[in-house]
Amino acid sequence: MQAIDALLMRRSARTLSEPAPDEGALQLIFASATRAPDHGRLRPWRFILIRPAARARFGELLAEHLRRTQAEAGAAALERERLKAFRAPLIVVVAAHCNPAVKIPAIEQLLSAGAAAHAMMLAAFALGFGAMWKTGGAAYDARVKEALGLSGDDAIVGFLYFGTETAEQPRAARSDWHELVRELAPKP
Repeated sequence: MQAIDALLMRRSARTLSEPAPDEGALQLIFASATRAPDHGRLRPWRFILIRPAARARFGELLAEHLRRTQAEAGAAALERERLKAFRAPLIVVVAAHCNPAVKIPAIEQLLSAGAAAHAMMLAAFALGFGAMWKTGGAAYDARVKEALGLSGDDAIVGFLYFGTETAEQPRAARSDWHELVRELAPKP
């Protein structure tokens, strides 16, 4: 697949099942992530793999976050939160290790991790896998970060779900890019 094809055709999957990317595919996906723009060569990216055996634990982290932040959440809501961990056979938490001691602004370190996540999704698509990028309140929660082995200065940029799309979906309609672009006029 040509790079331009992956860029123009990639879409977020809706439903994912086995197979997930195997070790060879994961190597390519992570190698792609580390080609993200990286001002200062800080390598701010952090990746936590959540394989099938760990999905229940991740689901409990999500449910516990909901229980702590929404006291009115009932049993059905907590179960829905737990089941988010089973959206796909493989989950990768993508985080930015933002180093405040360097001259590179934290926002640039965070954006680099976002670019890495996007590269991972493009690589997965090019390899024939589906992916979806999710966040939600748990992504911004200090206890969730700690349970995942991240520090307080780290920022989760997304939970990436990987697998094989179970049903073909129509290509998502996008607004015309022309509406989003404007030119800066030369100085009069």
